Amino acid sequence: MSLDGKVIITCAVTGAIHTPSMSPHLPVTPDEIAAEAIAAAEAGAAIIHLHARDPVTGKPDQTPEAFAPFLPRIKQSTRAVVNITTGGSPFMRVEERVLPAETFQPEVASLNMGSMNFGLFHMLDKYTTFTHEWEREHLEATRDLVFRNSFKDIEFVLNTLYKNGTRFEFECYDISHLYNLSHFAKRGLVKPPYFIQSVFGILGGIGTHPEDVAHMKRTADRLFGDDYRWSVLGAGASQLRIAAQAAAMGGNIRVGLEDSLWAGKGRLATSNAQQVELAVKIVEGLGLAIASPDEAREILALKGGDKVNF
Repeated sequence: MSLDGKVIITCAVTGAIHTPSMSPHLPVTPDEIAAEAIAAAEAGAAIIHLHARDPVTGKPDQTPEAFAPFLPRIKQSTRAVVNITTGGSPFMRVEERVLPAETFQPEVASLNMGSMNFGLFHMLDKYTTFTHEWEREHLEATRDLVFRNSFKDIEFVLNTLYKNGTRFEFECYDISHLYNLSHFAKRGLVKPPYFIQSVFGILGGIGTHPEDVAHMKRTADRLFGDDYRWSVLGAGASQLRIAAQAAAMGGNIRVGLEDSLWAGKGRLATSNAQQVELAVKIVEGLGLAIASPDEAREILALKGGDKVNF
């Protein structure tokens, strides 16, 4: 799925899964998010996937005002493609989740391709002490959480963002999500090349076994042929193993502290850039090359960084 051996590295710098007490290196404030994004781009990430947080508590914040302080700084300091989440937090309604991408009109926005159980409560077996009260409540509440991404919700996001030239990173947490994307493709509501981000290791979605990775790719190959570009993210300890497998299979890869806090067994990553550097070593060790931001734009048919609204 790479173009001439070029592999796109995406870095998701903070997300909405991990909480501040889990790692002192998780970026929370606008200054921290901007600095981490810029360093990740300098390390080799062509795409920066962005969430925002309350700068005091670290709680996910999906207001456009939360994104405004760091988006221009990232654009001015790098050539990286900016990807704004429409996933936000699983507890948010789609109308809230889409607002930053609708406001800032990025080149890429993420789009979850199906509703699912989204379990984080098992993290309470490992993390028992929290700085902020919301952290424990956030994790515990996922015992009874369905992350809603109905067909109506997905169509709402497509209709809201396509009119501004934003394209999508289609996040597929299970095989059924590929079929959901195929449904929208048959209706002509999504445009190739489809940038499919296969997500492995979230409780409620597909697992992290090598056969799970291969099955996801086989299914996407059958449904989309040459009309898609494949990328993967592995949650937690599976991050780099799945990245290596996918790169060897011709895929692109995503790393970052949104997906994993680790840089090896029992070793916390000290930055997003550290994970990007590890991804670069995997790619170059396979005899492949890292795609630049402009090469990523060409591979994914993006509108260009001069056409965003920040």
